[in-house]
Amino acid sequence: MSEYQISPDKRMIFLIFVCGEGLGHTGRCISLASEMLNAGHTVFIGAYGYSQKLIEESGYIVEEIPQELRLCGKKGSLDLKSSILSTAKGISLSNINSVTRLIERTKPDFVISDGYYNGIIAAKRKKVPVCIIVNQSSMQDFFRDKGFLIGSVGFAVKKFYTWIYRNVNMIFVPDFAPPFTICGSNLSFPDEVKDKIIFSGPVLRKKYNKVIPIKDLKRPHVLCSIGGFGYRLQIFKTLLVAAKMDESINYTLIGGPDLDYDLLEDVPENVDIRRLIPDPFPYYRSVDVVICTGGHGTITESLSYGLPVISFPDKSHNEQENNAQFIEDNGYGKRFSYSVTPEELLQAIRSLIDDEKYRSNVSALREQALMSHGPTFIRERLEEYLSSVSDDHSHQQLY
Repeated sequence: MSEYQISPDKRMIFLIFVCGEGLGHTGRCISLASEMLNAGHTVFIGAYGYSQKLIEESGYIVEEIPQELRLCGKKGSLDLKSSILSTAKGISLSNINSVTRLIERTKPDFVISDGYYNGIIAAKRKKVPVCIIVNQSSMQDFFRDKGFLIGSVGFAVKKFYTWIYRNVNMIFVPDFAPPFTICGSNLSFPDEVKDKIIFSGPVLRKKYNKVIPIKDLKRPHVLCSIGGFGYRLQIFKTLLVAAKMDESINYTLIGGPDLDYDLLEDVPENVDIRRLIPDPFPYYRSVDVVICTGGHGTITESLSYGLPVISFPDKSHNEQENNAQFIEDNGYGKRFSYSVTPEELLQAIRSLIDDEKYRSNVSALREQALMSHGPTFIRERLEEYLSSVSDDHSHQQLY
């Protein structure tokens, strides 16, 4: 029985919607589902694509939902125009109706949306309480200085997000409280919703002191977790060259399902290439450095485990660039572009392994993460909220 188990009369039904663009959303929702289930609640999960596959491989049953956001890019750069067009093609009333039917079927007491907005709209239609988990709210930055047409789209997007924030019951930021907030430069909310904003601390699937390290992993060791987008192939190629230049450093590379592995030629013996690692936390306990994009999820997990980071943000992806700059500015690691040379990359890796100041800086964040547990914090806040709601708002009367 879980140490968090609650009495049967207080058990609730939660429906979690997951945005499939980026593993950070996926990891957070796995940790929340585990937390809710361990407490005795019933949990349903809606996801799609790579995110759905990863959640299923982690042992959860997932309801497939329509893809909402579609990010396109090439050669290490986010193609905003193509992303807008691809996303617009997927917007339809039938998608919202599909998500609404899932709510009707599962009858949740509370809907949790990690970046999936159809879920919020559907929850409002059915008058179900809903919260959003968000590590980026200043979406207008994506559209700034990119011409009149894209600027007009940005204005409409800002209006939409403002409506979203006004209509959710709570806004959770899955990050350290200021001034240690990794995503701080990506947050901007209307004044009227600031009372809803809650910093939960990192929402990790596993706490540092609950994870067993990998005993036979050769050290020093670098974990490269770039994700499944094929346009990031250049990072892998550069890293393979750097690995050949110093075979005393070992690497595990995770590419995801969309990478063409046949293009990775002449892999040295000190590099292990994996398509998927559903549970990266034993690696976090065992490696010395993490190489990743500028995504909030992997950066948060790495820093919470006391690991310095080398970040490769997608060009023109404002959120990732801001996260990477936070790392550089605070002495938690290095930021590079896709044009980095193997020599520059190897020098950075050696620096993060050998220079104690980086290890000291990130150790402070690990201690913070140990003292708080984001999934437990969110669960308790949702339980408190639902307990305060009067009986005439119970989920049995919402359908």
